[in-house]
Amino acid sequence: MNKINRNQFQSFPYHLVEPSPWPILVSFSLLNLTLGAVMYMQGLTPLDPFAIPLLNTILLLSSGAFVTYGHHALIQGDRRGAILGTLLTIIFAIIFTALQYYEYSESSFTMSDSVYGTVFYASTGLHGLHVIIGTLFILVGFIRIINYHLTDTHHQGHEAAILYWHFVDVVWLFLFIAVYYWGGN
Repeated sequence: MNKINRNQFQSFPYHLVEPSPWPILVSFSLLNLTLGAVMYMQGLTPLDPFAIPLLNTILLLSSGAFVTYGHHALIQGDRRGAILGTLLTIIFAIIFTALQYYEYSESSFTMSDSVYGTVFYASTGLHGLHVIIGTLFILVGFIRIINYHLTDTHHQGHEAAILYWHFVDVVWLFLFIAVYYWGGN
């Protein structure tokens, strides 16, 4: 009988591949090629990213800063600061929504015109819905601050609304880059 030499066999049943930058680079290149070809074939007329979209970006990020200011003021027991920060957040959110509506009504394309139109209206529309929901959440927290329902240690719902609002901010940054800036080039 032959003895089995343990050095001849792998100690695990699979092969580990060495790390390589090529798969991710090729996938990004193919994505860029595909999107460029689609945009060339569709003849899209995208919106100027440095007009209303940039203003909306500034408004949404500022509202995120103000809601954070209001949250920290609430934790510090500064009622006036909590009210002011939360109120400014709501005002900026309403202005953002109004500008988004204006942009929809003035754009030169529709959802059925092209791939860009479909992606634009589907993604920014869904984001707009989340902005409205987040605004309502923040508004509920604002009303509760006004009515003395929230304290420096009792404000978990308002804190969840603030986290939701920051998520909306981050998604908008992605949309601004992907749909407005990158999609327009």
